[in-house]
Amino acid sequence: MSTLLELSGVSVSFDGFKAINNLSFQIGEPEMRAIIGPNGAGKTTFMDIVTGKTKPDEGTVLWGEKSISLVGMNESSISRAGIGRKFQKPTVFEAQTVRENLAMALRNPRGPLDVLFYRKNADGTRRIMDVAEQIGLTDELQRPAGELSHGQKQWLEIGMLLAQEPRLLLVDEPAAGMTPAEREKTTEILTDAAKTRAVVVVEHDMEFVRRLNCKVTVLNEGSVLAEGNLDHVTKNPDVIDVYLGR
Repeated sequence: MSTLLELSGVSVSFDGFKAINNLSFQIGEPEMRAIIGPNGAGKTTFMDIVTGKTKPDEGTVLWGEKSISLVGMNESSISRAGIGRKFQKPTVFEAQTVRENLAMALRNPRGPLDVLFYRKNADGTRRIMDVAEQIGLTDELQRPAGELSHGQKQWLEIGMLLAQEPRLLLVDEPAAGMTPAEREKTTEILTDAAKTRAVVVVEHDMEFVRRLNCKVTVLNEGSVLAEGNLDHVTKNPDVIDVYLGR
């Protein structure tokens, strides 16, 4: 498994507070990784740095076989390079159908003329059907996204990212507010996606992390505190002290 993303010695401060402190992290392709840690550990800032929303004060962020530096690239360039991010609150186009949401997300050329002359092509239709099946929404393609349940909206948003064929998917607390059945389906969608790409899941819910059955990185005060499988990190005295013991 080759390294897809590597952060080395990354630090960033906001008003004197070190949100990320000499962080080193790497993930391969394909791989599933869960990131856990107390509030303020730097989990969101980590994702902000990878996606170009926040620039680190120091350190390197390297991407892909050619070790391209992501530092200094803007958010849309990073997205085009193959990094997709799903925020905690789903952002789907509620008035559009599930099919239209997926069609808009497909990796089509995005120039003004391309959008004007956009035609339904066989490839696009097949891709929409594939993604709809992956996220369990084949029967809902004609429904307006606003009518979907909370869990289904989350799946649709994951599907919209998958439609863009990212090599790395960053997902923030996907299990929040879901029913047990929805959480199970979410686990399936993510583990399936991680067979062909890198998937990083930031999550508070230990039961959900256990189901992902993957390597876990514990962040605390902007640095990696521990890394390994869930049983290994949850037995770590430092992890119990800063996170689980509370």
